[in-house]
Amino acid sequence: MTGSEAGTPRGPIGVAVLGSTGSVGRQTLEVIDHHPQRFRVVALAAGTNVAVLAEQAARYRPDLVAVEESDHRAAPATLDHPRVESGPAGLLAAATHPAADIVVVATSGHAAIQPTYQAVAAGKTIALANKETLVCAGELIVPFAMERGVEIRTVDSEHSAIWQALGGPAVGRARADVTRLILTASGGPFRQTPLARLATVTVAEALAHPTWRMGGKITVDSATLMNKGLEVIEARWLFGVPDERIEVLIHPESIVHSLVEYADGSQIAQLSLPDMRLPIQYALTYPEHAPSPCRRLSLADVGALHFERPDEARFPALALCRQAAAAGSTYPTVLSAADEEAVAAFLAGDLRFVDIAEVAARVLDAHRPDGPLTFEAIAEADDWARVAGAEVVRALAQAPA
Repeated sequence: MTGSEAGTPRGPIGVAVLGSTGSVGRQTLEVIDHHPQRFRVVALAAGTNVAVLAEQAARYRPDLVAVEESDHRAAPATLDHPRVESGPAGLLAAATHPAADIVVVATSGHAAIQPTYQAVAAGKTIALANKETLVCAGELIVPFAMERGVEIRTVDSEHSAIWQALGGPAVGRARADVTRLILTASGGPFRQTPLARLATVTVAEALAHPTWRMGGKITVDSATLMNKGLEVIEARWLFGVPDERIEVLIHPESIVHSLVEYADGSQIAQLSLPDMRLPIQYALTYPEHAPSPCRRLSLADVGALHFERPDEARFPALALCRQAAAAGSTYPTVLSAADEEAVAAFLAGDLRFVDIAEVAARVLDAHRPDGPLTFEAIAEADDWARVAGAEVVRALAQAPA
């Protein structure tokens, strides 16, 4: 519960946006624009896109601006702001800003893990759009949030759908009457591509997602279904449901965003047109479904909805994610980091699309955890996996075609 929701309202809800210049960060600010009396931006944090961050800082006038690069003032568009922090310390300062009631974690990659943990420690409500936080450190962060009484509100269309179908807060708490969670996936651009053709697909083809417009990494992960496998791991921690009771279903229209099956056989789903502003807004306005600028769904116009089971020969990343989830410890971290290396190599033209999962599989097989799961162990496993992943990429690139 945010400070403004507990007792007498004290004014607009303070929001810190980590990753403000990325897709989710920008759409978060669009949602805030639609509710100017309800929210105030108190901190903005971004990576290297200083020009956009400077525009955002001028428009929203936050108390604090954080940027990844310490030499940001040498950039063409400098940050003209009274308080600018940089590096990891800047991200932590934004995540724990005293005026922030809700921290939107839209920072990409593993850099979001510590800021999220520290925001939980500071009692902030978390609106989580970063996969790696729960994939790698869910075992550490979710129990800590439950102990602190801190809400983790998911900013993800599939997990938000489950959250809404469950009808209330559910982070880390299993419900006895829930038998199955069903995560839907569009299937990406290669759902019906002949398997032999996958070896020669191009970067441009992989980035042509049929229903969503996202960044390069997540779009490629959607094409391999790695993103959906990682979402299974996330859902395990968010909703306290074992991964063997979390299924993936291909749904190319992306209208049904996920389903919950109850003990009596009832299935409850959340439906809407694809628009990330809906789960973002719900995470900010929960438990209210506030008015939004999003287009309304007409099932009559859609006409038909289709579903199919995923072909794991086409999408080997799904099995890899289940393997990592079952192994636990730092295996999910290693899988996530190796995938980042492989996707980066594919986007750079140094790796075939079909070899992305192969890189992840080889690194996963070579991993040997050492000791209990800690944040230090996660960081070490991440570093190791990136080096190992880069070595596998080089080996595959040099192999005969």
